This record gives sequence, structure tokens and C-alpha cells, in this order.
Amino acid sequence: MFPKRREMDPAIWSRLPEDLLDHVLSFLPPKMLLKLRSTCKHFNSLLFSPSFLSKTKCSSSAFSCFILLSHPQCYDQYPLYDSTHGTWRRLSLPYSLLLPSAATLLSSSKGLLCFSLPSSSSFLVCNLVTLSSRTIDFPTYPFDFELLTLVSTPSGYKIFMLFAKSFPNYAFVYDSTDQSWSKFDIDGFPSMILSQSSHQEGVFYKGSLYFTTPEPFSIVRFDLENGIWETPNDANDHMTMMLPHELTFFRLVNDGEESNKLYLIGGVGRNGISTTMKLWELGCGGNWIEVERVPEMMCRKFMSVCYHNYDHVYCFWHQGMICVCCYTWPEILYYNVARRTWHWLPSCPSLPHKWSCGFSLNYLAAGASGSN
Repeated sequence: MFPKRREMDPAIWSRLPEDLLDHVLSFLPPKMLLKLRSTCKHFNSLLFSPSFLSKTKCSSSAFSCFILLSHPQCYDQYPLYDSTHGTWRRLSLPYSLLLPSAATLLSSSKGLLCFSLPSSSSFLVCNLVTLSSRTIDFPTYPFDFELLTLVSTPSGYKIFMLFAKSFPNYAFVYDSTDQSWSKFDIDGFPSMILSQSSHQEGVFYKGSLYFTTPEPFSIVRFDLENGIWETPNDANDHMTMMLPHELTFFRLVNDGEESNKLYLIGGVGRNGISTTMKLWELGCGGNWIEVERVPEMMCRKFMSVCYHNYDHVYCFWHQGMICVCCYTWPEILYYNVARRTWHWLPSCPSLPHKWSCGFSLNYLAAGASGSN
């Protein structure tokens, strides 16, 4: 005869340390974690914690990180590069997330995809983990937005965009937690200069979005909480971020909150022509410390690809790699931070050669996406 099963004493289990509870939960399969998310706020927040997901079965291939390639001619299927296995795959959106042909992929962040739906004057944010989506109406009509950036947060996501072709100028921020838009007056800030960097999204770093400006080169940031624009190289700023000399172009990259580092990659030369490309890391006090330079042959190839039109250059972080891309070319030049080596990513075999421009590459981490 089996002994009577004792019930768990709530007085004991309710005092279980949070880190120990998280360790127990890390052994659950992904489907069970998705079911638990609706039981309490803490369980829901675990699905958006990169540190927790790295310990769970969610770090398997089912929740891998990919590089997603999009093109205006391809609106329902997207080539994916699996850096774990070094192969290209194809993502077909499920029936529940089918998009109209006019939908345009604007931004991505940790498993979330943000599309523009011009015909309905709205955005569509898709969550590839939960296979859910949300339609978000434009904050005003007509709405000609620029520099749209999707940022995942522990409790959801935010969408930033600039509305500079009006007077006065405005910045809009959408917060998924209360499903509302906030409008910030940016009159007096050189937004028209900033808006010329059309292919580079803002880089999220320590609560703010950082942007690069065309010549005269500078770095500006937007505080997502209070809606204030700042220039970090002001004399009264504690972090000056004085730029390296003889830059012909530059872009910023954040390491995806792995160690909260900020990198700068840029061309160095004279008269607007780059003769080399270098990588810097932001050090203490805002000083840029040179890390590496791109090997000469790789630099020549990249410059020939973008035809020295540096407006087409953009960068992003992906699993320990700093990826440098060109809007007119589907290949990726990347720097492996741990190995301190430069490489070219293999070309996508399914891409038609006639598509000569309009490429956009996005970091897609399907295991750490914000909620819809």
C-alpha cells in the first residue's frame, strides 16, 4: 500500500528564493513555459529575460537566433541565416500572421517584427514565439515617419519614430504596456539633418536611442522615458563621446545587452573617400578605443559594393558578431568579437540575382521576444 501523498505546504513554497524557483522552471519545455506565462507577472517576464532563456530548453534550435533578410519583392517568405549551423533557411509566416502584399518590414527586435500597412494607415507587430500580432494605428494622419526603431523591453516593447516633415517637429513613442502613443516636441533640434540617415535605426544603450548624423558628424540620443534629445559631446555631459579623427562615415552598434557595450565602426580617409575601416569600443569617460581594423582586401570589396555611398551602410549585432551591411548588396561582412577575426557570411542561394537593391537584414532572436 502506497503512503498518502502529502500536499505542498504553501507557507514553505511561497518563500522559495526567486533564483531557485527560476532554476526549477528552467527545466520545463518551451510549450509549458508559454502556458505558464498567463499565471503571474513573474512567469511572464521570464520569457523575455535573455539570462533565463539561455539556461532553459528554449536555447535549443527551436528558439535559435537568426539573421533575417527581407526584400520588397518578397513579402511572405524571408530567408534566414542560422549562425549556429552556418546554413540559410526560409521562413514562411504562419497563416495567422499572413500579410497583405503592400506590407513592408521596418524593424525587428528579439523575435518581434514590425511591418507598415500603408493601406490601413497602421503598423503590424508580429510575435513569432506566440504566433500573435497586434495592429497599431498611426498616431496622426497623414503620417510620414522616419527612423522607426522597435525596442524590446522586459514587459513588452516600444516603437520610436521621427515625424520631421512638419512644423513643429515631433517624435512619437508607442508603449505596448498601455497601448498608447506619446508625442514629444523636438522643435529646435536639428531633426532634418538627423532624418537623412534613413537606413540606420537607433541603437538602444542605457535607456536611450543613439543616432549618428551626416556631416558634420556627431552623435545624438533620445531618452525614451522623458522624450528629451541630447548631444553627448556637449561640454557639460559626463560622457563626451568625442569622435575619432578623419571619419568618412560611422555607425553605432550595441552588443545586445550581453555586457552593455557600445561599438563604433567607420571609414577613415580624406575628401569623403574611405581608405580603411576601423572598429572602436566606448571606454570610460566616453573615449573611443580602437579595437580592430578591417583587412585591406575585405575593405576594398566592401567599398566597391557600396560605391562609396555610405548612406547605404548599416550595422547590427548578432550573437557575438558585429555585422556590417549595405542596402544595395545582400552579403554581410562581420566581426567575431570573441575570436577578433573578420569574415564574409555565405550568400543566400535562393536569392534571385536580378534583385540588385532594397535588401534589409535584421537580427531575429526568436527566444527572447517581447509580448504582444
